[in-house]
Parts: sequence; C-alpha cells; structure tokens
Amino acid sequence: MSTTQEIKVEQAAIKRDFYHLIINGEKVKSSSDETIKVYNPATGELVAEVAKASKEDANRAVSAAREAFDNGKWKKYPVGRRAQVLNKIASIMRARFNELVELEILDTGKSIHAAQGQVMQAIEDFEFYAGAIVGHRGTVNNVPGQFHNYTEKEPVGVCAQITPWNYPMMMAAWKVAPAIAVGCSVIVKPASLTPLTTIILGEICLEAGVPAGVVNIIPGSGAEVGDYLVGHPQVDKVAFTGSTPIGKDIMAKASQSLKRVTLELGGKSPNLVFNDADIDAAVDGSLFGIFYNSGQSCEARSRLYVQEDIYEEFMSKFVQKAKAIKLGDPFDKGTHMGAIIDQRQLDTIDSYVKSAVEDGAEILAGGKVAKPEGFENGFWYEPTVIANVNHDMKAVKEEIFGPVVVVMKFKDEKEAIKLANDTEYGLGSAIWTKDGAKATRVANGIQAGIVMVNCPFSAFPGTPFGGYKQSGFGRELSIESLDLYTETKSILTYYGSRPLNPLGV
Repeated sequence: MSTTQEIKVEQAAIKRDFYHLIINGEKVKSSSDETIKVYNPATGELVAEVAKASKEDANRAVSAAREAFDNGKWKKYPVGRRAQVLNKIASIMRARFNELVELEILDTGKSIHAAQGQVMQAIEDFEFYAGAIVGHRGTVNNVPGQFHNYTEKEPVGVCAQITPWNYPMMMAAWKVAPAIAVGCSVIVKPASLTPLTTIILGEICLEAGVPAGVVNIIPGSGAEVGDYLVGHPQVDKVAFTGSTPIGKDIMAKASQSLKRVTLELGGKSPNLVFNDADIDAAVDGSLFGIFYNSGQSCEARSRLYVQEDIYEEFMSKFVQKAKAIKLGDPFDKGTHMGAIIDQRQLDTIDSYVKSAVEDGAEILAGGKVAKPEGFENGFWYEPTVIANVNHDMKAVKEEIFGPVVVVMKFKDEKEAIKLANDTEYGLGSAIWTKDGAKATRVANGIQAGIVMVNCPFSAFPGTPFGGYKQSGFGRELSIESLDLYTETKSILTYYGSRPLNPLGV
C-alpha cells in the first residue's frame, strides 16, 4: 500500500472478537499467527483475542515507519494541514466516545467515571497539539556583525512508543499526538494486558487521513518486541511509560546507538496536609489522589502526611470515607473504584500490605482482597489505609501501584518537606493549606515534577507531566513535548559585502 496516498478506511465496529496489528496502513495478523487473550479484570471473562506481534512484525512496522518518514509526504504537509488531521482524529473519537469508553472499561476494569475522563482527555490531547503545532517554530537570533541566524524545528524521525496498561488510551494519545503533530512516524507497542483501545486509535488515525506507515500499532511481548524496538538501528527515539527498573534497562540499551529517550517512570508521591487546610476539601482530594483508578497511577499520592495537631480529626473523616468507597460494576455510575488489572498485580498489592503488618503497621481500613457481589471472579482490592509506619518499611519506600496509602504525622513545614523528599522518586506531590506563602515555599522545596496545591488533579492538556530523580525525565502533555520529537537546526548566514578571511592567509 502506498505511503503517499491517504487511506480510506471503512469504519468498523469498535467492539469485536478479534483485533489485528496495524502495519503500513493495513490490518494484519501476526506473522506467527500467535494471539493474545484479553480478559476483563472486573469479571475475569474473555473480552477478545489480539494478534501478537513478533520480532518479524516489529521489523515490518519499523520499515513501514522508516519509509513513511524518509519518503512520505506527512512531514512535508503544511502545519495547518497536519493540524486539520489531528482535529479530525479528535472529531471521530468524540463521535465514538461511548464506544471507546465501553471498550476501555472492558479492557481495564476501571470505573465508568475514570474511563470517561481518560477518553475525553485523549480527545483533548489531539485538539491541544493541533493548536500547539501551529506556533511551534524556530527562532531568529541577533548575531554581532553581518550574520543572520535562524533555527528550524525538524521531526526527529521514527519513534518507538511503549505504553502501560493503567491508562491505555490516554497514554497512547499522550505519545502519538505530539509525535505525529511535528511530522514523525511512530510504532506503538501497547501493554499486552490492555491493547484494545490503542488499536482502535490506530484505525481512527487512518480514517482521519494519516498516511500509511505513519502510525503502526503492534501489541506484543515487552521482553521480545519492546526490547527489539529499543535496539533497532532504524528507530531514532524511544518514549516509555512504565516501571523504573524497565526504564533503566531501556535507557541502557538505547544508549548503544544514542537514541533519544523519554522516560515517565514510577512514583511514591507525597500528600501534605497542613493544620490550616480546609480539612473536608483535603480529605476528599486525598481520597481521589490515592483511590482514583484503583491506585494504579504512577503519580498516586500514596504517602499521606498530616500535621500532628489535626491528625485525629483528619484521619477520622478520611478513614470513614475510605470505608464508604463502593466497589462493583464498573458501568454503574454509583461505583467509585474499579478492579485491579490482573491476579499478579492483586497478589503484589496484598504482599505489600502484609509486609507492612509484619513490620508493625496498623490497618485502619481495608487490607484485603475484595469480592463485590456479582463480580467474585474479578480482581479487586479494598481501599486500604495503613498507619503507624516509618520510612524503613518496604510499603513506605516502594511503589505498590494499588489502592493503598500509608499515613504519618509531621510537626512543621521543615519536617514535611524533609519527609516528602525522602524517596528515590520525584513524580507527583500535593499540598493542602490556605496559606499561599507556605504553599509557595513548600512547592519550591519539594523535589517533584508535579505539585498540586489544594487540587487533586495532576494533569490537563497543556500542563507538563514528568518527574525528577528515578521517576524519569522529559515532559509530556505540554508544549515542551513537541521539543522531545524535534531536532533544532541552526542556520548561520554571512551577508557581508566583503569575503571573510579569518585565517588571514
């Protein structure tokens, strides 16, 4: 199929029994005929089968992306035309919003409120970058003497994008939208547990007019396909969201060919509640910060620090509301929290909770596997609050990635900042106080890429998202993301009337 002609794609049903790979504008099976079975975490039931990409398929996808970038017209489209295509992608997604939400719920087991918000943000990402790219230009610089200097922004090339299972559609949009906005071509490897809406996004890109080869979707093994993409000599950049250990491995492998790398990794984010905070607002915001998306968020505020003179009042309200969180049917609008992604993650969460108890911690709420009525075969964990902890405990130091929060007291502002920074991570953080000066001081003192002040939300299109320390580097979801997918070329011209002879020969 030609990479220089727009693809006409007949709109297919989003929900189906089998999903293909997308390579060079075509829906294809795996070269090995292997498949991935995708299960609904809320029920344990089979949702669909997906073609499982092999190294051969990954190589085909890279070749298609390389051809589309080197010889295709996408990067040569006028910026306004690329913006039109991105807006059309968003328009198609809006028209199919309810279908996308349904599939995201079946794929992940998350609540309908969470799925709706995440699909909407994915739509808004494409709209944001459609506008942002119009103003993303080079600069003209003043140079002493008779010289003229200007810069151009050029797409970096072929990008391998490896996305996680916790926010499948949203994370795919975070990566695909800025990359194709600047003219790159991409190979997206979604997590094997949750590939469905990412595949649909690839189909929508084709339907909207993205040329063949520019967006390729290849679900497969991270250890096989992901690793192969990272080391592939024709891949120019790798963008990864996932765990810190895997991020380190990707960085090491990519360094062998000096690939550009963006890493959005783990977190153990602090949530600081001061004695002058609006306690009710802080309670509600802190509940959201840890129990949203079932705690399966890299920036989940999983370390809760409360100033000692309001500790009892705050914790009484916090624990009471944590116990009232409803688990169950993800499609029920009365459900607050969805399922855990699979049995392995469920066991991991439970092991951390048990380790905390063995270390002397106290369970104030939850602390065990849940079995909501009618959903006993799914993977569920109770919203869990753990007190009487210290920073030597495994449950306090390491990322649990589940609905588990550890709670400690602090005396004053200085101790709060010290506790917040006592971690190898530096992704998110939250501050609750009515004192604007205090909020500014503490925000400046916290070593994290994201600081939320009297607000439970960490990201909107246009707000930079990324971390310090072992939470990775690079910023997504913002204007800065466009620089991650472009090279800056400096062009210096001499316009004087006399020839230059700097050596004086």
